[in-house]
Amino acid sequence: MVKSATDWLLEDSQPSIRYLALKQLLERPSGDSEVKGAGKAISETGWARNILSQQTAEGQWGSGRSLYRPKYVSTNWMLLMLSDLGLTKEDPAIDKACRNWMDLFGAEDGGFAISAKGGARRGHLCTTGNTARALVKFGYEDHPRVRKAFDWFVKSQAEKGGWSCFDIGSPPKGRNLDSWEPLSAFAVYPRQKWSCSMKSAVEKGAEFFLERELHIQGQKYEPWYRFHYPVHYYYDILVGLDFITALGYTDDKRLEFALSLLKKKRRKDGRWNLDSVNPDPESPQGRWDRAHPEQASIPFSLEEVGKPSKMITLTALSVLKRMGE
Repeated sequence: MVKSATDWLLEDSQPSIRYLALKQLLERPSGDSEVKGAGKAISETGWARNILSQQTAEGQWGSGRSLYRPKYVSTNWMLLMLSDLGLTKEDPAIDKACRNWMDLFGAEDGGFAISAKGGARRGHLCTTGNTARALVKFGYEDHPRVRKAFDWFVKSQAEKGGWSCFDIGSPPKGRNLDSWEPLSAFAVYPRQKWSCSMKSAVEKGAEFFLERELHIQGQKYEPWYRFHYPVHYYYDILVGLDFITALGYTDDKRLEFALSLLKKKRRKDGRWNLDSVNPDPESPQGRWDRAHPEQASIPFSLEEVGKPSKMITLTALSVLKRMGE
């Protein structure tokens, strides 16, 4: 008998995926025995266990003081993935790493910086968005540094609703679809913690993306039409669909193109493939890496490109469920 895509996600081999599928797709409560069993197994076997086994005694990944480099195998990137895999601060290894992460990356303006403490620093858009999102998923939504990060998003938003990684002014002039991270952070931040200014920022930000149908900006950029994991700070249409539907925008006609692409890319067996690993070969970083192999980033992947992906399939099915399909 051929398994459905959901049954495939519920297999015991990857307890992270099983745990998330039980909660997101089947809407099982946290107290459900199967949910509790899968949650306990996350740190014992599978992808999360493999990543945790590489953590140093100091609570980091990689060598040296930098939590950011080398891309994409040092502490910053490992924690982003572990937050996606269902672990929380209840795990001492996670708590130790996150406290160090917040301490070293926290900037005076309320955001999170790329580099560790020292010198004049300010929050960086994609770093702040990714870090805040991961910390909320880990369970630090009430930590002062996390609350400050969400205020920072409001202050750093452009007047027309978007954000920019490379043009932060007062307000920033530039804004683009690649700067998606604040909305992804708000998508997991409890609504009862939103201030009026945060609600307004989310509404303006969502309209910025919807007005562009999640993909219309400048010349067609092929990496946006491929699905990736890990996402890191890169954008694609599945990334956009995930945060925009999680924010509650599910019946807007401007999502039709993105939804049609999602359905078109679905395999006959109901699953989705991993199209590429970041940095996408056609991205500026991918081209730079090929031209500078001695300084190139180190791609990291949980699954094989061109094969059915549990991470992509879980995200895709979650999007369709939110849209009532």
